[in-house]
Amino acid sequence: MTAPILVTGGSGTLGRRVVADLHGAGREVRVLSRRGHASEDGVIYVRGDLLTGEGVDGAASGIDTIIHCAGSFKDDVKMTETLARAASRAGASHIVFISVVGTDRIPVVGFGRLPFAYFRNKQDAERVIAESGLPWTTLRATQFYDLFLIVARGLTKLPLVPVPAGFRFQPVDVDEVAARLVELALGEPAGYVADLGGPRMYRMVDLIRTYLRAAHRRRLLFPIWVGGKTARVIRAGGNVVAGPLEPVGTANRKTWEAFLTERLGQRYTASV
Repeated sequence: MTAPILVTGGSGTLGRRVVADLHGAGREVRVLSRRGHASEDGVIYVRGDLLTGEGVDGAASGIDTIIHCAGSFKDDVKMTETLARAASRAGASHIVFISVVGTDRIPVVGFGRLPFAYFRNKQDAERVIAESGLPWTTLRATQFYDLFLIVARGLTKLPLVPVPAGFRFQPVDVDEVAARLVELALGEPAGYVADLGGPRMYRMVDLIRTYLRAAHRRRLLFPIWVGGKTARVIRAGGNVVAGPLEPVGTANRKTWEAFLTERLGQRYTASV
């Protein structure tokens, strides 16, 4: 009988999709959760805490493959270390980690470093995985459309919307990232695999403008110049997928415009 696959962060934006895709593929899933959830057909929820280590050994027991989606702005490394130790003790044969595009290129120094400390934390967590002694696969993805929707909604509550000048992003649909993680988890450990981003590059100002158009709202946007080395690398494209934007399986398909149409229930023609 095939061993269940353990998913951390299975209640989060990405983890929920991963769990659903694994279940849809006919795999038994075990979800590590800090809060208790009622188990469902094919999905077993196990209480555990990656910060304290409580319940993690039990969750990893009898597991061959782990998809590590759990994350925290400041505790990624500690959580990953806890999981890696438990996975080693359990004799796991494959750990799949989701990271972020740009961890190896974006320097988190100088003015404005705090918002980008996430990249450094993910890079350190990647190192924990790579040095764990476990067979591993790491996928770096760009930011999800869901995040930019939250950002756009928050910024446009202001009468004047500040937008970092020259910043470009390549957001991706979370369902496509989940599908890729499941594909990798069902395959052999591969180390670092090709970065995953969405099908289009967008200036930050155009992401906001498109959101406003879809939401039938008006706001004045004004550019702000962000100084420092980190911002320079962002403006140079250090946060996007290097090379041509080629589809990977079913990924790289959904655009920001299509995502907004689904979420806001609006149909419109974008001209960004």
